[in-house]
Formats: sequence, C-alpha cells, structure tokens
Amino acid sequence: MSAKVRLYVEHPLGAGQSVPLDRDQAHYLFGVMRLGLGAQVALFNGRDGEWQTTVVEAAKRGGVLECTRQSKPLQMPPDLWLIFAPIKKARTDFIVEKAAEMGAARIVPVTTDYTNSDRIRQDRLQAHALEAAEQCGGTYVPEVTDLHKLSRLLDDWPKDRQLMFCDEAEVGNALELAGEAHRNAPWAILIGPEGGFSDKERQRLQALPQSHVVSLGPRILRADTAAVAALTLWQRALGDWT
Repeated sequence: MSAKVRLYVEHPLGAGQSVPLDRDQAHYLFGVMRLGLGAQVALFNGRDGEWQTTVVEAAKRGGVLECTRQSKPLQMPPDLWLIFAPIKKARTDFIVEKAAEMGAARIVPVTTDYTNSDRIRQDRLQAHALEAAEQCGGTYVPEVTDLHKLSRLLDDWPKDRQLMFCDEAEVGNALELAGEAHRNAPWAILIGPEGGFSDKERQRLQALPQSHVVSLGPRILRADTAAVAALTLWQRALGDWT
C-alpha cells in the first residue's frame, strides 16, 4: 500500500533506516493527519530518492519512522535557474511554488531598475518550495537564493549558462531555443518586474553572448503568468518534458 502523505526530512534514508521526527513533523502526522502506529508515510530528502516508511513510534512531541522500500529514485531537475523580480507577496509565493513544481533547480529573486519590492523572506520562500516539492511528488527541493541585484548577477554570469531573456518589448519565438547546440547546456530564464526592464538593462541583456531574447506572445503577461509560460515553453523545447 502506497503512502498518502509525503514529507521532506533532512535525515538519511535507506533500507531499515530509522528516521526520528521533530515536534512539528509529529504534530503534522499524528495531530493534523491523524496517523497512528503502522501507518505509511513517504519520505524524501533531496539525496536518496523517495522511501516508503512505517510509523513505529508516535507521540505528541516526536516519533520514529522506519524505511521499508524505495518507491522512487532521486530525480534531479534540469540545470535550470528561474530568475525573477519579486512582486506582491502572494504572487511571489505563487512563482516560487510553480517553479518548484515545474522543474527549476534554482530560484533566484533579483532587484532590477524597476523592481517594486526590494525585500524578501528567503526562509519563507524556501519553505514554499519545499511544500511544493512535497505536494507534486518531486524528490528534489530547489534552492531559493537570497535577493541579488540583477546587474551584479550579470557581472559574474557563467560563460556556459544560456539565458532565456523574456522581453515584452520583443517579438520572437521561444521554441527556437530547441537548437541542438544548447540542448544539454545549463540554462536560466529571466522574467522582468511589473514595470518591465529599463533601456539600460535591455541593452545589456541583448548584448550578453549567452542571451536568447524571446517573446511570450502578443499580449503582456503578469509576472507570475510569465514565469509559468516561460517555464512551460523551455521545458517543452529543452527540458525533461520532451
């Protein structure tokens, strides 16, 4: 019988391995989900795949699970970064959650010339990415970085990482990214702020040798919609959906 509850843990996972639960995890499993001794729980830690476990100790402030079998191997996402400018709280949360669900390996918030928000709670966004991985069946949790300045990120841009620059001012076709020359390369997707990119930023991004300027269609999309659209196009053309 497969487990209906999935949980991320830091502890190593393997056949016969005992996994202790902290107070919050015990409360969730035994208080919220009403599980008891003998119940099945799926665990993953981002390193050892997904394991089916059995509850062998259950208490209000702790508990122990025992690994019985591996139900999924570790499935790493493509080497893809999603770079975006933070927007309103709920919509920023949405972007992080969908990026985790859709296979981004790293999520990078940035400030741009027209960014409306210059603060984030990195720990809270990382928790959203973790919850999204728990819900979508993923075995890997993408890293959510602290806030970067776009200009400094470009100063140190890796020579081998291609950049899908989603520019609302351009007309292009994202499906052209499917060129074989870059199929197995590291990639990043850049989504702009609600106010768009400044002329200075646009000129710098267009001049970057690794940059591929694309359009996301004939209408200007909200930033959270643009993130989902760009991830979908990239995954369909170059990612693990093909």
